[in-house]
Amino acid sequence: MTNRSKRKLRFVAGFALYFAALWLLWETPVVYPLKIFVVLLHEVSHAMVAVATGGSIERITLDPLQGGACHCPGGNAFLTLSAGYLGSLVWGGLMLAAARTNRIKSEWVNLLIGGLVIGLTLLYVRNGFGFAFGILFGLALIGVSRKLGDGVNRPLLLTLGLTSALYAILDIKSDVLDRPEVRSDAYMLAEITGVPTLVWGVLWIGAALAFSFWLLRRAYRGA
Repeated sequence: MTNRSKRKLRFVAGFALYFAALWLLWETPVVYPLKIFVVLLHEVSHAMVAVATGGSIERITLDPLQGGACHCPGGNAFLTLSAGYLGSLVWGGLMLAAARTNRIKSEWVNLLIGGLVIGLTLLYVRNGFGFAFGILFGLALIGVSRKLGDGVNRPLLLTLGLTSALYAILDIKSDVLDRPEVRSDAYMLAEITGVPTLVWGVLWIGAALAFSFWLLRRAYRGA
């Protein structure tokens, strides 16, 4: 077996181990902080697109039941509403790309993410749970980046990226396909476009699956 074949085999085994662990621990406190982190990315994505299209950010809230809201008036409503789930995928892809290159130190990336989480929390998060989570999660990332080496930081960054991408798919399924009556991003998009909620859900989950498949295929080829 060639070295490249061994690397590909290790990649497949590593991903299978990650997915099995995520599946088994999904409803446990171990994975819970990762879920809330992805919710934060979701809301930040809304906020960024709102500002980029002429809007503003009033506040962001995070719910202990894995919900969140971004109050960002103005801007392009269509793009802002579409940015949440799709933004989580993009953030996941960026973290995966950073974790897979040796040209960027994973410690620096985790330090940057931790600092951004704290900064965004101080500026925009306005409920007690969300504020406490943002500060503690950001400090934890900074602590790991400063105290532990690449052997911990790189797998952590990979985990953050993979979870962000995969949780976005599950989030769309839960919010849109399983419960189309819930006032989700797709529900509000249906209100302003006249296109049914379920259609937006199918389109988004199709895009999410295609993007995640592309990420994994690219990672496999580069292994």
